[in-house]
Amino acid sequence: MTNEVKQQFTLRITQANPTQLVVILYEMADVFLKEAAESFQKEDMAAYKEGIRKARGCINELIQSLHMEYDPAPKLLRLYLFCIRRLAYAEVRKEAEVLKEVSGILSKLKEAYGQVAAANPAAPVMSNTQTVYSGLTYGKSADLAEDVSGQSLNRGMLI
Repeated sequence: MTNEVKQQFTLRITQANPTQLVVILYEMADVFLKEAAESFQKEDMAAYKEGIRKARGCINELIQSLHMEYDPAPKLLRLYLFCIRRLAYAEVRKEAEVLKEVSGILSKLKEAYGQVAAANPAAPVMSNTQTVYSGLTYGKSADLAEDVSGQSLNRGMLI
């Protein structure tokens, strides 16, 4: 994952409500699965395994976010565990086709959560974040860059 993509995910995470965070996790898992597939094509097995490990980490976070007292959570847990088993299989057997299977499952869940996130009026999880204004500065290549105004030492979630 490039630094630019990491920065975009970081910005989105700081401004996301709980449902949007789940959607972001699905998107991150998809990025890692695509990186693993590309690494497999290049025969870079270390990067292949690293991409799978990071995708599994995203799925583990999705498991941790489940509220088991609600009805769809047990079914989602079984689906997430299936995906983790398939990723372990893909890593051990070095079968990149399995990555497409897992990506397909996660993309369908992402679409469903995306619809729920659009209807969720909840406030962002992180309320004490920096304000980012787009379009106020330009980078070296005359591309738009963000300007972080009002920097504070006290950022992020307050405990």
